[in-house]
Amino acid sequence: MGGALRRAWLRRGPLACLLFPLSLLFGAIAAARRLLYRLDLLHAQRAPVPVIVVGNVIAGGAGKTPVVIALASHLRSRGFNVGVVSRGHGRKTNDVREARPSDDPSWTGDEPLLIARSAGVPVFVGADRPQAIAALLAAHPATQAIVSDDGLQHLAMARDIEIVVFDARGIGNGWQLPAGPLREPWPRHADLVLRTHETPGIEGHEVRRKLAAVARRADGATRPLEAFKGQPCDALAGIAEPSRFFDALQSAGVELRQRWALPDHHDFAAPGPWATHADVPLLCTEKDAVKLWRAFPQAWAVPLEIDIAPAFWQQLDRLLDAKLSSTHGPQAA
Repeated sequence: MGGALRRAWLRRGPLACLLFPLSLLFGAIAAARRLLYRLDLLHAQRAPVPVIVVGNVIAGGAGKTPVVIALASHLRSRGFNVGVVSRGHGRKTNDVREARPSDDPSWTGDEPLLIARSAGVPVFVGADRPQAIAALLAAHPATQAIVSDDGLQHLAMARDIEIVVFDARGIGNGWQLPAGPLREPWPRHADLVLRTHETPGIEGHEVRRKLAAVARRADGATRPLEAFKGQPCDALAGIAEPSRFFDALQSAGVELRQRWALPDHHDFAAPGPWATHADVPLLCTEKDAVKLWRAFPQAWAVPLEIDIAPAFWQQLDRLLDAKLSSTHGPQAA
């Protein structure tokens, strides 16, 4: 996604206004599709267990994956057998498959592999989310709830609970693609909304994000983030907003000599310039480490931790318990 377009999406300037007629066409097509599902002329496939979708209405990453990991961990702590489905963005395969912690990320995508390693739950990838759900349930029939990493606009997948995640961009200029960042109009109904404290004009539960206190290397070695202070370090990030990772490192007191802002889901297939700068520590995100470690195992991954307001978990539990006791029957462990 071009930097000029991302900047244009923050305000209703000349480029956004030029693209506005196309956004009307995009919005009309999307609205017609939603209407076809609402009239049941197109059919959404319902799973035999509750499906919780974690998504965003704004293009680009908004911090969904850490929420999915936290959600899976929360449900496991309640005694549920949980599974996750994801499209597997950026993978080189196009089948439906399970993402196992030892897999090559090119088979599964980086985020599903990160979820599988961090949450310790079954993760299946597939462009057709109902097919991924069916494969997951066939392989893990004891599964009691499914979390979908993204898929808010995947209307072929029926869902029981929708969680919409916003980052600091909010809704940008408020226009739909390509004149603005919105995949669909906002506001619209959502069961739960998560927003950062700096998200403008969005009501919802607050989620706070911060870097973990400990960095980790491919060989399992750990090092306190504080230990990187007082020495120059390099950093790279192939996420939606690389500057946020760099700013967070600097706020933690890490002096950055060189920053490499890479496209989201960068594949690290070719050697990068960081390989010739190995004289100082290289810091990266956990998502990047999934792929980067295969060629550059000495990089230090700094995990992102999130803290979600307790009221969010209470409301989620009420919604899920109601679904389990009605549509899907009692399934709590």
